[in-house]
Amino acid sequence: MQFEKIRNYEDILSHGEVEAKKAVLEVTDKVLQKLDAYRYFKNFMKLEGDKLTIGKKVVDLNNYDRIYAFSSGKAGNHIARAFEEILGDKLTAGVTIVKIVEDIDRECLKKTEIFVGGHPLPNAEGVEGCKRMCELADQMNERDLLLLGLTGGCSALMTYPPEGISLEDLQESTDVMLKNSMWVMDINDIRGHLSQMQRGKLGKRIKGAKIFCFEIWDAVGLDDLEDYSEPIPIMGTPVGYDTVTFEDLKGIMKKWNIEDKLPKSVVEYILRADPAEETPQEMTNDVDYYIVNTLPDSCKYAMQAAEEMGVDAHVLTTYISGESKDCGTFMATLAKEIQMTGRPFKAPCFLFSAGETTTAIAATDEITGHGGPSQELVTAFAIAAEELGLKNVAMLSMDSEGTDGTCPNAGGITDGTSMAAAKAKDVDLRRYLAGHACYEALTAIGDGLFTGNTGTNLCDFNVLYVGKVDK
Repeated sequence: MQFEKIRNYEDILSHGEVEAKKAVLEVTDKVLQKLDAYRYFKNFMKLEGDKLTIGKKVVDLNNYDRIYAFSSGKAGNHIARAFEEILGDKLTAGVTIVKIVEDIDRECLKKTEIFVGGHPLPNAEGVEGCKRMCELADQMNERDLLLLGLTGGCSALMTYPPEGISLEDLQESTDVMLKNSMWVMDINDIRGHLSQMQRGKLGKRIKGAKIFCFEIWDAVGLDDLEDYSEPIPIMGTPVGYDTVTFEDLKGIMKKWNIEDKLPKSVVEYILRADPAEETPQEMTNDVDYYIVNTLPDSCKYAMQAAEEMGVDAHVLTTYISGESKDCGTFMATLAKEIQMTGRPFKAPCFLFSAGETTTAIAATDEITGHGGPSQELVTAFAIAAEELGLKNVAMLSMDSEGTDGTCPNAGGITDGTSMAAAKAKDVDLRRYLAGHACYEALTAIGDGLFTGNTGTNLCDFNVLYVGKVDK
């Protein structure tokens, strides 16, 4: 099979439990192809003459003088390419703020300005991209149309600090909250109030323009949607409204005990709670809001791919959370149970899970390298796999957008031979795991997973393949 999304598949399949890993890579590549936002929008939106079809709705572009396209997030470039290709000469101008820009983006985007923002820590270029969006938003009126595509990561990428708070203060605040292992929605509630773009503030600048907003919903817990072709009630976003207030932020700071850790300017801004700087508490625009994908979709497409491959498959959970290394150990014990007893499933089979595991870092001096939660999960799996004597088993974990933590890898894939391969190269997996340096460890043994931008962002996607063995 030729893999489209996984770029280093030849290296991965050059060693270890090749057949097990090949099955895992095949199902994963099929899932990533189906989740690609560029493909999605090319099917979801069609332009015929002056009629733009969006889902089940037909928009007459003769009613508008100017058409703008904004996008942001880890898959924002895929959406920007789709917008520009669909609209063609009818597009007036566009802006996209992305985490990673690739050659194809610069080749294809002619009317869309590209800004490479920072994630998880915001940067100056991201701020410049926000300013450009605001400049265009300030010009819009009732004869204008705006398409806005949002994916995971846009809360950091669309950072535009309010008066009195520096970019450095926001970077420090984000770092404090991440290292405190705060719930991501609590982090986003604070960041949303510390931006001139988020939680409806961009929408306040737009006077009368019609807005179509699209979002890849990357939060754990949103129920499956059956029909993506119809708009639903808006949920947050820069052109929506906010249900969180400054008073709520005070409670969040107290809940996580971070008031003494955040920069003074940030704490004072929240405690001062100027009503003029509050986020909009009701809609200020005419917005049709569409969900593009939800987190369970990765497992749904994985089940379809497994059926095509003729392999029995099961979804363990789309709510997976907790410490990554503990999840990796659990997956290894589950594989052992299946092979030895046929419980709770019979081999061969795929087991899929999605959600967001995390890595607790008590102190910065613990860190000896690079990595992320997905790489820690498969490293822990490799350690347990050797202890349990697993054979014909492979475990993949990835951040679906293509970068896991602080490195270019999307994640990793290990099996029962990975520990032995590491020892042969004098790589102590336990030490690297303890030092949060799994990127270096997995790269050394050829078990890292590289995809580049995938075109989606649905948190973590995990695949466990358990093959038959002689007992």
